[in-house]
Amino acid sequence: MPTIWRVCAPGSHAQMRDLIPPQGPLRRPLNINRRTFLQALAGLTAAASMFSPLTPLGAAMPTSAAGRPGARNLITDVPGLKVGVAQDSRVRTGATVILPDSPAMAAVDVRGGGPATRETDALGEDNLVQTIDALTFSGGSVYGLAAADGVAAWLGQQGRGYALRPAPGVPVSPIVPTACLYDLANGGDKNWQLTPPYRQLGIDAVGKAGLDFPLGTVGAGYGAMTGMGKLKGGLGSASIVAANGATVGALVAVNSLGAVVAPGTRAFWATPYEIDGEFGNGGAAALAQLRAQGEDWMVQEPQGGRKNTTLACIATDLVLTRVELKRVAIMAQDGMARAIRPLHSPFDGDVVFALSTGQREVQGSRELAVLQIGALAADTLARAIARGVYAATPWPGSQVATWQTLGG
Repeated sequence: MPTIWRVCAPGSHAQMRDLIPPQGPLRRPLNINRRTFLQALAGLTAAASMFSPLTPLGAAMPTSAAGRPGARNLITDVPGLKVGVAQDSRVRTGATVILPDSPAMAAVDVRGGGPATRETDALGEDNLVQTIDALTFSGGSVYGLAAADGVAAWLGQQGRGYALRPAPGVPVSPIVPTACLYDLANGGDKNWQLTPPYRQLGIDAVGKAGLDFPLGTVGAGYGAMTGMGKLKGGLGSASIVAANGATVGALVAVNSLGAVVAPGTRAFWATPYEIDGEFGNGGAAALAQLRAQGEDWMVQEPQGGRKNTTLACIATDLVLTRVELKRVAIMAQDGMARAIRPLHSPFDGDVVFALSTGQREVQGSRELAVLQIGALAADTLARAIARGVYAATPWPGSQVATWQTLGG
């Protein structure tokens, strides 16, 4: 097998080539001019140093840099975003709406085996509409998709939506991608006949959208459970501001089949990513409890099916294309894997959306920008998952287990 040398000038895929030394009688010296060699060396040096966290885009890469959570440690630290939540305690369900100030570029990555979604196909890079007007998460499984009806009606009333040919008397078409989790078997009153509550929950949530919102047993996370139904799930959020000023936020409704804590403990799998004690300050003690052994997560066979799903949204203020946001969403899925074990099962409908409010231009290499935002997104999503479960409280009158009541 001949040795393959790949020489690439930094920032240019067009200048990449495979240089294979010929073998046998055709073998001849491999000549690389000085400029090509220096360009390749610079590219390799940059690639190696990309592992330094939170490197300013387009600048010399330092050996260390620091990021920090935003002022709220919520997805709304990303400029140009608001969030609203609404829930029905009798039904034990709810909805969450992410509302950009103006249409936002978005993409989606679906990994779960049982998704319940709406308008995700519209987010393909080859489709007509490139932006969304809102993003909706809801409980209720397929019934919850109606939450988007309420959000679309609210947006339409405001004149917010897509119009191919604006004309008097012709309503706009709000673009509202939606994903739902399964909370139908949590003991709430689901005897709604022909009037499921989700359309109204969507209207209520979008009408309350603001910069501050609660975490835990609220919104789309109100009816959520985790770890095969053993521990209360919830709505979580977190943010990070990079050293170069770019902001990344995550919002997640945690309703996973997999566990967010190590077996027999209250140590979050996401403990290594915790910042300033934001989900219990487990520290070294929690880290020492993080042990995974084979099938220790499955002490009994999961009952039923399609009872789970973790829904997430990553947001950034950096101007990214839909293709670039798709890569960010894919990278962010790793954040779920850092915080939930196991993940993406046949019973989960895991979905990650990524959106850009487009308020900050990329400086320097776009590829490095995507790398930076995607890496930050994964870490921030892991933190958001733990924060949602950490903040969860029991439903009124229930004895459901929460993180706060765990021993170990």
